[in-house]
Amino acid sequence: MDVYQEAVQYLESEHVPVEAEADVLEEDVFQEEACLSPLPSESIDFPDTPTLCSPEEMLDRRLVVLKGIMESEEVYLSELEALLMALWASAGTSQPVLSSRQVQTVFYQVPELRDMHQSFYTGLKDRLSAECQTGSSPGEEKEMTHKGFELIVGDLFLKMVNQIGLYGGFIGNYEEAVEVVRKCTQSDPRFRTLAQSMMSNKNGSDKTRTKYTFEALLYKPLDRVTKTTLVLRDLLKTTPVNHRDYTSLQEALRLSRSFLSGVNESSQCKREVMLSHGMRRQLMRDGFVVDACEGERSLRHLFLYTDLLLCTRFKHASRGKQDQYRFCWYLPLAGLKLRWVAEQERSPDTHLRLHTIRTKMYHLREQLQQQKTGPRGIVMAARRKKLEQMELMLLTHSTVYRLEMHSPSGKSHTLLLSSLYELEEWREAILKLTADNIETVPPDLLTLTSACVKLRMTQQPPLHSSNAEDEKSLCGTLSVAVHSACGLQQPACVYVCVEVDGYEFYDKQAKTHSSVHSLNPHWDQELSFHVDGARDLKVLCVSQSDGQGDTVLGKASVQLDSQTLNERWRRQTLHTGQLEVTLSLKYCPHPLKPPTSTTQPPPVFRVPIEIVAQQEGVLVPHVVRCCVEEVERRGMDEVGIYRVSGTTSDIGVLKTAFDSNLREAVTRLRSAEVNAVSGVLKLYFRELPEPVIPTDLFQSLARTLDIQDINSRLVSMLSLLHSCPGPNRHTFLYLLHHLQRVSEKQDTNKMSLMNLATVFGPSLLRPPVVGLGHDGPTVDISQEVVVQVQVVFWYLQCNNLPEAQTSLQHDTDAEEETTHM
Repeated sequence: MDVYQEAVQYLESEHVPVEAEADVLEEDVFQEEACLSPLPSESIDFPDTPTLCSPEEMLDRRLVVLKGIMESEEVYLSELEALLMALWASAGTSQPVLSSRQVQTVFYQVPELRDMHQSFYTGLKDRLSAECQTGSSPGEEKEMTHKGFELIVGDLFLKMVNQIGLYGGFIGNYEEAVEVVRKCTQSDPRFRTLAQSMMSNKNGSDKTRTKYTFEALLYKPLDRVTKTTLVLRDLLKTTPVNHRDYTSLQEALRLSRSFLSGVNESSQCKREVMLSHGMRRQLMRDGFVVDACEGERSLRHLFLYTDLLLCTRFKHASRGKQDQYRFCWYLPLAGLKLRWVAEQERSPDTHLRLHTIRTKMYHLREQLQQQKTGPRGIVMAARRKKLEQMELMLLTHSTVYRLEMHSPSGKSHTLLLSSLYELEEWREAILKLTADNIETVPPDLLTLTSACVKLRMTQQPPLHSSNAEDEKSLCGTLSVAVHSACGLQQPACVYVCVEVDGYEFYDKQAKTHSSVHSLNPHWDQELSFHVDGARDLKVLCVSQSDGQGDTVLGKASVQLDSQTLNERWRRQTLHTGQLEVTLSLKYCPHPLKPPTSTTQPPPVFRVPIEIVAQQEGVLVPHVVRCCVEEVERRGMDEVGIYRVSGTTSDIGVLKTAFDSNLREAVTRLRSAEVNAVSGVLKLYFRELPEPVIPTDLFQSLARTLDIQDINSRLVSMLSLLHSCPGPNRHTFLYLLHHLQRVSEKQDTNKMSLMNLATVFGPSLLRPPVVGLGHDGPTVDISQEVVVQVQVVFWYLQCNNLPEAQTSLQHDTDAEEETTHM
């Protein structure tokens, strides 16, 4: 009988599914499995704030960790069984593919490892089963939590770790074993087909069946010995100090670390791993990120290689020794799915904590500046070190974006970043390498992690305090007026994100509100930053899509120079991918005040229109423009628009949002009932302390209604309008043009010019209040309403109304510049 057929029959007799032989053999790839629960690693040797929890919560988390360990042991045992099945299929036939010596090399210590882990798994499963049976009803939950204190497993871990030396022989033979497998594959292609046909059927479900190669199975013990230390570290973190397991787990962790350290030292001389497609694994990018695991944040050094992401823990070396990296986790790039989201609003406690750190950093920076010209003693060095430590704390806890990574096998990790620009650079670099969707032979992680010191391109975390002083960097107020963008291929809701660098004393990122759905988004929104040591400005255009996540359309970087920027606006056009963004910059240098704990923006409602316009750096307040845009987008055909009232609660929510956060308000506006949107616009004008048309013009406008000649009447009314302050005049004109467009569809929406004048007249024009400096004749209430409606009606009938300007003209010193990215 053919050797291959005999081996296949053997596998089938052992109930191991075997795929049919392919006409063309696949390349040497493997499906990376990931049933291991993501076990957190201990944090980097930088200052961090410990997460405090009650003993009951610790025991609950401990039980979750133990269940995850048991599940991962079950998967690992199935992999060892598959490896042993491969042994008998390749060596137990009448014409074996592997010689007895090759079997000894490839499968050295595998049966012993299987027996060791089988014993550990059985003991752990029995004790966990007994624990889970101690209580099942909700009322017994607290009692079961306390009974968790009686769950003892430390002896099981200590027994297993005392036998961990079994892995030493396997690791020593690993490279030779892989070489034997490759030679057998080259000499007999059917051996490869047989190896690739082996399947692990987890939980009996075809959907979760994982395909392995010999190389992948041989790597599993190598991966497991690294995971053992991480598992013990995680379990010890969730075990109370007064628990009977604590001492045993401490000793087990010490033994595991000692073994792993010895393996690391012995693997320094191992050669690089060659990828199965003839490529050599290369480092493409590295940098410091925050790794989120089990609700904890840890600063990590992330390495992006040609075929995988490697997350490591950086260990500062003592003087005279080399830095070290410890393995945390890795993800193959093949099939990796990425998704980024903005984190939820920070809690008040987090805001207070960040403010405290920033304030201390600010005062340390001030002290260092004052001592810069004095003697450089021990005190100054200590303050600089303290400033670096606080920067690291801020870097770890002030993140605002989450980059979620999901492997096809189900393994996931989340990175936290404070910069959308940096996140997009990581995302682009990863996606560029995942285009081929090719999986490779798993790496020797011990060797790869040890090589990080020599391969790294980034030496230290991005700390501004470690940068050299630069006279050209900015210290003061940087204003960015974002005007508009063009170049969209299809209509979209777009916002612009602006980031600055420098010290983290103040907010370093701001966003415009989302534009209305269009091909040519415009904002005319002014963003302001307090900066200290700023050198670069990052600009990103982001498309906002309901329910599908945001998409970065393009990004650009602008170098800041205090010698070229000044208090006059400087206009620039940035090429960011498919979009061209027009913005203006101005810079006012001045000493900075300590950071404040509250960054609440000033309110919009019940505030004079001139003050709101000045605060926003515009001529027409954003609340007016955004409501008008939204009504014109989806309310022009609504019957009774501006006459039918929206829900009072919905209007109140939108009003509160505009008073606190323009971005949030516009986001809510996009999904609110259109009658609530029109209601907010009416409410804004109604609650103005001074109407859009100043009260001292009421009598003059009332008298124009007596002018019989229509043209003379309109000329007089326009002349009076020109005497209004700029924001009042342009806001009134902006609204009039909008209402004229609404009336053009009066056959559908039933809103004629007279109807619109009746709705808005009392809000836009009011008579002076007697006793508040007004000495003229009083106006009868009925006459007052007639004047209000008639004046607005006549303005609406004017066909040659001047165009409204929505934003201030940003005059520049020089011609417009264009930055290409």
